[in-house]
Amino acid sequence: MCRNLFCAFLLSVICAVNLSAQSQTLRVDYIFSGTDKSSEISLDEMSRFDGWAGRKVNLKEVPVRGNGQLLMTDAQSGDTLYRQAFSTLFQEWQTTEEATKVRKSFENVFLLPMPQAQAKVKVEIYDFYGNVCASLKHDVDPRDILIRKSAPAPAGHKYLLQSGLPEEKIDVAIVAEGYTKEEMDIFYADAQKAMDALFRHEPFGKYKDAFNIVAVALESEESGVSVPGAGEWKNTALKAHFNTFYMDRYLTTLRLKNMHDKLCGVPYEHIVILANTDTYGGGGIFNSYTLTTAHHPSFEPVVVHEFGHSFAGLADEYYYDDMYVQYYYPHTEPWEQNITTLKDFDSKWKDMLDAGQAQLLEGAGYQSKGVYRPAPDCRMHTNKAECFCPVCQRAISRIIEFYISQKN
Repeated sequence: MCRNLFCAFLLSVICAVNLSAQSQTLRVDYIFSGTDKSSEISLDEMSRFDGWAGRKVNLKEVPVRGNGQLLMTDAQSGDTLYRQAFSTLFQEWQTTEEATKVRKSFENVFLLPMPQAQAKVKVEIYDFYGNVCASLKHDVDPRDILIRKSAPAPAGHKYLLQSGLPEEKIDVAIVAEGYTKEEMDIFYADAQKAMDALFRHEPFGKYKDAFNIVAVALESEESGVSVPGAGEWKNTALKAHFNTFYMDRYLTTLRLKNMHDKLCGVPYEHIVILANTDTYGGGGIFNSYTLTTAHHPSFEPVVVHEFGHSFAGLADEYYYDDMYVQYYYPHTEPWEQNITTLKDFDSKWKDMLDAGQAQLLEGAGYQSKGVYRPAPDCRMHTNKAECFCPVCQRAISRIIEFYISQKN
């Protein structure tokens, strides 16, 4: 009995050491591939670099489910060391017609606190019903000689808001895309506008002191971004382009490894990319990045809307022609906190509805029927809305609190 207790105590000590304050980041690159009916995850490579700008609290939990999760556990005790929820462009692509005709692969990059002892990592993605559709397990040995040691060569950058040390705050990098060396003054002004727009919206304004905002001046060889639909391909830092999935306004970058390479050495946890163009478009992927155009008249509301996706995992509250007829199913409750199919409405904003603080309106998540939103208008619904609705504000507040306050 005493021996068993001692062994349990020893394992807890070993796990505590593995969970000790981190001084390094482990970067893990994966390839997600498949078709509309198949999914596969492959390990690409691992690297490490000094510093950890990620969260220091609630490492074993996630605030929302996401479309996938990554779990790192202590190899000896099995205790959870770190968990992260995410979404991917690969899963969006699987809903397209192209995915019915060809198999494709997508890069995905995750940043984890570097373990001090041997660990195991499991990454999995979910289908529209919330079931695991692909999973991969692999080991991480911090002594592994093939975990590449990155030598950061940080791009030019300056802090627009520095509320504290990177390890103490939520670190957001606003990154230049399609700005030449001669246009960096324009970029810094655009980055300031993006930050100001974000903090004009509650609850971000209330929590402003919880954030660090750094503007990263990545230089591009050519000004602007690629528009394949117009036959325009530009040599830019992050290789962003319109016409993602053959949709005119969908502006993304698929080169995630390149993006993280260029940011190495700058403390960041969340990424906002500003594209030097006046063409309308953008996108936001949960715990991956926001990308939007900096010189369109709707730039400021759009960058805040897209950050609602990438930072808080909020869903689009608009709908049209049921473009994604298979995106949300009536017998599955979406994980996004601002839409519901009523399958598990108690977990959403039923309490706010009962209190007269929210509504229940059909039409959201791209679908006119069967999916409901909480307000007639909201930053996640239209560009004309002046603010986030109360339900979205609560959801964002919960995410921020998750990053800054240890749960009991």
